[in-house]
Order: sequence, then C-alpha cells, then structure tokens
Amino acid sequence: MTPIRAIFGLGNPGPKYEDTRHNAGFLVIDKLAGRLPAADGAPVGPPEFRHLRRLETDLLKVEGSYLLKPSTFMNDSGIAVSEVCRFYRIPSEEILVVYDDMDLALGRIRIRARGSAGGHNGIKSIIQHLGTDAFPRLKVGIGRRESEHEHERVVGHVLGKFTVDERPVVNDMLERACDAVIDVRTHGLDHAMTAFNGS
Repeated sequence: MTPIRAIFGLGNPGPKYEDTRHNAGFLVIDKLAGRLPAADGAPVGPPEFRHLRRLETDLLKVEGSYLLKPSTFMNDSGIAVSEVCRFYRIPSEEILVVYDDMDLALGRIRIRARGSAGGHNGIKSIIQHLGTDAFPRLKVGIGRRESEHEHERVVGHVLGKFTVDERPVVNDMLERACDAVIDVRTHGLDHAMTAFNGS
C-alpha cells in the first residue's frame, strides 16, 4: 500500500477568504488536525500550524503525515506543493490533495488516483509544477449557482461563504471527507474509493 505522506488542502490565505467555498480544502485540513494524533502520539488538540516561509505553506506534523495549507493563493498552489515535495523528497503518488469541486453537488465527495484539472486552477497549477497529473486527490462538492453570466456565477459562488441553510450539509461533508482521508491512510486508495465514492 502506498503511504500518504503529505495531505494538502487548497484555499486562499487571509481572513477575507475564511469559510468560503473555495477554501473547502483548508476546512478539511483544519478538521483533520483535530482528529489525527500528533507525531509523538499525543492528541493534537486545537490545530497549531507552523508557517514555513521558504516552502510557502502552513504545516502541522501528525503521525505518519504532514498536514499542509499552501499560503500561496489558489492559482499558485503548485508552487507550494512542488516545494514541499522537493524538500521532503515526497513523490507525487504519496500526496493527497483536497479541494473544492463545483461539478459535485454540495455534500458529495469523490476520491481519484489521478486526472486532469477539470477547470480547477489550483489543480492546474499543481499539475504544471509537478509535471504530472498522477497524484491522488479528494474532491469536496460545493455545487453550482445559476447566473446569467458564467464568470460572475463561478467567481461569486466559489468566493462566497456557505449559507446558514447549507451549514449542516457542509459539516457532515467535512466530517466524511476526514473519514475518507483517514481511510486512505489506513487502508489505501482503492479501498477508500470503493467505500466513499458511491455515497
């Protein structure tokens, strides 16, 4: 079974973007930080990420993996991902990238072993900087919003915050995304895809 040594959540840094749909990857990483044991086996408790300026990422070491939130903006996620992989000598198949997906209905998650960017600029950047699309990823569904203008619909939706009515679905989705990541770490990618992609 291929180990997962680095788990990246994608998003935009700064208070302006907190809890936006585009930061779903960050939200999953923050929840994971409270669920996974620390590197020394003790409970992590409230997440205390260290900012690594050289690698352009926030990092928390947990048992068996690094949890990472790139501090580049979404469209430059590949810079941080490639720097971390180079510095820690982690091959692309040993990372897991968690990010929002408008093509999935709100509340759905999907695991893939590899694939194209599918219009997601963060994934496009990672593929460009790693030179491969062969890295596992976990897509977190944020759905789409109807609008007369495509650009307005996409930007306004992904950079908007989840509504009060959406929060129960979102909270359940984030917990299941954490379950899926833990399953990938424990049982491998194929097992997790079978267990979570149909739900």
